[in-house]
Amino acid sequence: MISISKLISCKNTSQVFTCSVFAVSITILLAACSTPSTRGSAYRSSGAAPTSYSSSIASFRSVSWQDLSGWQEDDLTQAWPAWLKSCDSLRKRYSEINWRQVCSQASTISGRDGRAIRQYFEGNFQAYEVRNIATGNESGLITGYYEPVMNGSQTRTATYSVPLYGLPNAWKGSKPSPAPARAELMSSGVLRGSEIAWVQDPVAAAFMQIQGSGKIRLEDGRVLRLGYAGTNDQPFKSFAQWLLDRKEITRGEATMQGISTWAKRNPGRVEEMLNANPRFVFFKELPSNVSPDLGPNGALGVPLTAERSIAIDLKAMPLGAPVFLSTTKPLSSQTLQKLVMAQDTGKAIVGGVRADYYWGSGDSAGELAGRMKQDGKMWLLLPR
Repeated sequence: MISISKLISCKNTSQVFTCSVFAVSITILLAACSTPSTRGSAYRSSGAAPTSYSSSIASFRSVSWQDLSGWQEDDLTQAWPAWLKSCDSLRKRYSEINWRQVCSQASTISGRDGRAIRQYFEGNFQAYEVRNIATGNESGLITGYYEPVMNGSQTRTATYSVPLYGLPNAWKGSKPSPAPARAELMSSGVLRGSEIAWVQDPVAAAFMQIQGSGKIRLEDGRVLRLGYAGTNDQPFKSFAQWLLDRKEITRGEATMQGISTWAKRNPGRVEEMLNANPRFVFFKELPSNVSPDLGPNGALGVPLTAERSIAIDLKAMPLGAPVFLSTTKPLSSQTLQKLVMAQDTGKAIVGGVRADYYWGSGDSAGELAGRMKQDGKMWLLLPR
């Protein structure tokens, strides 16, 4: 995944991730029959840091559940499916954190019982306030991302004439080093024959490259899912920053929506703008047996859940962990306080208190993601 914040400042693009798989011990399976403890929200911690986990860029202080503003108001039944997805991966992975026991206990909880879910987390997890070590601040940047969905075709038509490319056949054995930048690639002919879909809007296609995945609605009603297949290994340079440097847009217009508006006003300069970013992303068609309703797979290897998954800095906190997030909605003071799962990463997501909030798929999610650049706080939940 890639944050919309990369439109302005970016270091890399989407990654393909794999997970190591380990067998689940029979003793863990037996632990599923145990009953979780219920210390309840009145339990107050000592303020100590976790003994089983540490970070080079974040510090952790244990707090009471009462210190998590909005915790009692969150509908945890909506977060539960995302936590079970985390458990699907965490129980198979080696970790210094004992996820297996809490994940086994999760199988005893009804996903429709909000009270039982709350007791499960309060009785089996300790909440830790996260701070940036470098600054000591408890607040950081929360941005948003999404999965683009566009109309398109698997053959070129008068309407759909902008190609999305797979990795060139000539590169599958040996990629040139350095590989050509975008402008050279587009004019060299090396991409010919590697088209996997055509869409209508070149700027929307570029945004899909930034996100690294997306869905194409075909004219026959099928949905084509595209995932990240690689890049030309060139550095990312923001075309939003290119527009800002030339005073073509204001900083307030440096959003997906603002850039798209500029492109409609300046159709003859769109390629010039897009070529300001030398990096080029290639796609691959994902298996047709993947449900079109599922979100894209994140770094954890499980489908992301709209408004319950985030991307984090792996130097700050462990992949898959539950995190309570407190921020505000885009361009608003309206609170957004939810239990989310750290199921993704991105090289633009850097910092102890830093998250990219997954809004979901499609235009409405893109509208929110494109405008999200909020202050926020995070609490990491670790097994007791």
